[in-house]
Amino acid sequence: MKVDVGLRLMQAGLVSEENLRKAKQLEQQDGQPLSSTLVKLGLLTEDSLLAFLSELYETPGVNLDTLTIDPAVAKVLPSDVASKFQVIPVSRNGRSLKIAMVNPANFFAIDDIGFITGLQIEVCVATEGQIKRAIDKFYDSADSMANVMAGMEDLEIVETAEEEPLNDGGGNLSDEAPVVKFVNSLISEAVRRGASDIHIEPYEKKLRVRFRIDGVLYEMMSPPLKMKAAILSRLKIMAELDIAEKRIPQDGRIKVKVAKRAIDLRVSSLPTIFGEKIVLRILDKGNLSLDLTKLGFEPKPLADFLKVIESPYGLVLVTGPTGSGKTTSLYSALSRINLPGVNIMTAEDPVEYNLEGINQVNVHEAIGLTFSAALKAFLRQDPNIIMVGEIRDKDTASIAVKAALTGHLVLSTVHTNDAASTLNRLIDMGIEPFLVASATNLILAQRLIRKICVKCKEQITLPDEVLHELQLSKAAASAATISKGRGCYDCNNTGYRGRAGIYEVMVISTKIRDMILEHRPSSEIKNTAIREGMSTLRMDALEKLKRGVTTAEEVLKESSSDDEPVGA
Repeated sequence: MKVDVGLRLMQAGLVSEENLRKAKQLEQQDGQPLSSTLVKLGLLTEDSLLAFLSELYETPGVNLDTLTIDPAVAKVLPSDVASKFQVIPVSRNGRSLKIAMVNPANFFAIDDIGFITGLQIEVCVATEGQIKRAIDKFYDSADSMANVMAGMEDLEIVETAEEEPLNDGGGNLSDEAPVVKFVNSLISEAVRRGASDIHIEPYEKKLRVRFRIDGVLYEMMSPPLKMKAAILSRLKIMAELDIAEKRIPQDGRIKVKVAKRAIDLRVSSLPTIFGEKIVLRILDKGNLSLDLTKLGFEPKPLADFLKVIESPYGLVLVTGPTGSGKTTSLYSALSRINLPGVNIMTAEDPVEYNLEGINQVNVHEAIGLTFSAALKAFLRQDPNIIMVGEIRDKDTASIAVKAALTGHLVLSTVHTNDAASTLNRLIDMGIEPFLVASATNLILAQRLIRKICVKCKEQITLPDEVLHELQLSKAAASAATISKGRGCYDCNNTGYRGRAGIYEVMVISTKIRDMILEHRPSSEIKNTAIREGMSTLRMDALEKLKRGVTTAEEVLKESSSDDEPVGA
């Protein structure tokens, strides 16, 4: 419910009609809230305004300028929500959160905040000026232009066309320094927060910046719309893209150093109806863990995987959706077997990380350097181990299978839902079943799940309906350490920090080879693999749930329930 505060102030005799009219005129000119304008003009004191608002809304008032607020409590609410609803959390007691609001009659906002935080909401009132100052104080550098630009000194551009003018014909972009500082600081902030991607998205009336952290996109800020052309041009210049071309997608790279850490940025621009959207994929080699033992493998699947990648020949396939960590698994496997006595060659689209001692090739389909063309060339380069970024077509699949059958260890990826269905995918591509059966040694299916924040982890009891959906018995649940993060400053109040892999490692046994030759369906092959000791994605996720690594929500989100019942 919207209350006309100005009218009520006049009715209460606190402001004259003439002064109210002047304040409204100034409000329209500088965009400041009416009550703040009245205080600024000296027509009303902040204390009298607060007392009036408390009486008007029949809600306790709070002076945010003198109140001590725990920063961790303020962080319970995302900055964009605090700004949108003009609220600030002031205290928390168990499952109850007290918030100060400009308009306590906004019940829709209160309901939304309760839904977002999962807490019971208590309301008090504060003035607009105090709320604004509190938001500026408690929300960090991703929430205001000035603070974002404060961290720019940590970033050094390694490769960019600095000499090119910052002008794309879209207006006066002569004020270059703030844009350069802003872009540099945006990248620094994303790296500091451990983001994997930066999304810069133009809309009709706003420019939105989002970071992908632990697989989830979070809105960080909305720079002024007038900066859109300058920001996009700056990024395109850094990536050595054509700043005059706005009609077609473009791809480029930027190399920077953030706090002396080498960072590669893959840049993709895409024309949308309101301008170009740019996504920057952050490739931080410093955060790349190439130790297979630290990726989240359980002991038996890890032993199976290591045994196969250390064999001299055969086909090893990794499958999973985009962003499931397939590249990290392949790089980790290559790092494990990268010895002076072997020749390792990779074809990638594109090369994400440079690995010393490995010959890496960027495929370039526009000039004919496809995966299959690279594979054919590799076979004339005396390789021991070949890694193909992705098997997309029959030609690539055929060469990979033949290479695996002629004494080479071949690693690659395929996009399928689980390990067993990968076999039929190869056959559907046109590879003969006897070749698939003979060449394939192992298939690894994987996903990434968010880990519970260790700083705010607390043990919980799952409701019966959740246990049923998980196919987990009460006995197994009571013996487990099932936990959840309550949310804290370290994890941005999400309850999660970092990710771990869940894995389905299917060794192609003699029995499974026979089933491939007999054209048996994927479901039968999967059941046979389970009987032979394979843990499915769901089983592996449940193990991590039982140990308190992840939550039930993550297990249900990232693994299907078509496995045999587990945990009885």
